[in-house]
Amino acid sequence: MTRPFLSVQGIEKTYGAVVAVQDVTLDIAEGEFITFLGPSGSGKSTTLYAVAGFLEPTKGDILLNGKSLLDVPSNKRNIGMVFQRYTLFPHLSVADNVAFPLRVRRRPKAEVDARVAAMLKLVRLESMADRMPAQMSGGQQQRVALARALAYNPPILLMDEPLSALDKKLREEIQFEIKRIHNETGVTIMYVTHDQEEALRLSDRIALFNAGRIEQIGTGHDLYEKPASRFVAGFIGNSNFFEGTLSGADRSIRLPDGTAIRGVSLDRLAPAKEDVAIMIRPDHFRLHDGSEAAAMLRGTVTDTTYLGEYTQLAVTTSWGAPLSVRLPQHDPAVSVQKGQPITLTCAPSNVRVF
Repeated sequence: MTRPFLSVQGIEKTYGAVVAVQDVTLDIAEGEFITFLGPSGSGKSTTLYAVAGFLEPTKGDILLNGKSLLDVPSNKRNIGMVFQRYTLFPHLSVADNVAFPLRVRRRPKAEVDARVAAMLKLVRLESMADRMPAQMSGGQQQRVALARALAYNPPILLMDEPLSALDKKLREEIQFEIKRIHNETGVTIMYVTHDQEEALRLSDRIALFNAGRIEQIGTGHDLYEKPASRFVAGFIGNSNFFEGTLSGADRSIRLPDGTAIRGVSLDRLAPAKEDVAIMIRPDHFRLHDGSEAAAMLRGTVTDTTYLGEYTQLAVTTSWGAPLSVRLPQHDPAVSVQKGQPITLTCAPSNVRVF
């Protein structure tokens, strides 16, 4: 069995009676880009800071190449760090900011100069070496911070919500740059964000945090298509939830209006008459074409919005529950009008039951 490059083993962090992180365990491969995603206060930054050495976990261990980091001071762990605030030295030029960690390590001047040039080329800021931070945009400053964090070739780069202070367009541009730099350098990246789109765009895998624990780890596709819990289903992507009852010998799901949904895969056996929550993504619905379908919902269109590639429908089911529906433009949805009765279908494989 291959030893993981970085192993977080049963980390717990408490502050008196408050449990910030509890039993966080994960293995990270060398060169992997893993994102810690979750709401504020879910434990993602606390876990990152434990890896960085900025705080000591109450329980558990952190191993790098099989060796514990707990007794290694943060400044000796050789781990790069990029924060939300750029933390650049305002009195130093761009080149001097990037050179700083190398000079602290007493590297020869020729090596420092060569490495600074290479890092500024990597982040595409070669022409700005002599500028001061105050003369640069927020996105440019964050790229300088990234170059400085990579300058001494750390085995791991930790990034704590580095783009949250930027506007949407600039955030997307820097996300592209981060992905490119990861591909070019192969550095192992642990990235914290509360933005699910950012996590899906950047990551090899995502660890979704909730209330101090990891709720699910997997690729973006895994978390979106195969959520392990109602929390995951509700946090990743847009979701429709409504109630039903599991009943009958065929293990069908009965909706409040009496409609039966059959053929849905159940992750666990459940007794008859158990109340369940049903989740269907807005983009998994289609208009009923008259053929037999295992999952059908009837309702009334309350609003339609043309959004280019698809039409967004607001629908109220026959029992009064609201549904969000996205239908592609080639679907007959383009002719659906507000107030019109509608029958929707969904493949059983796209119905999740919790």
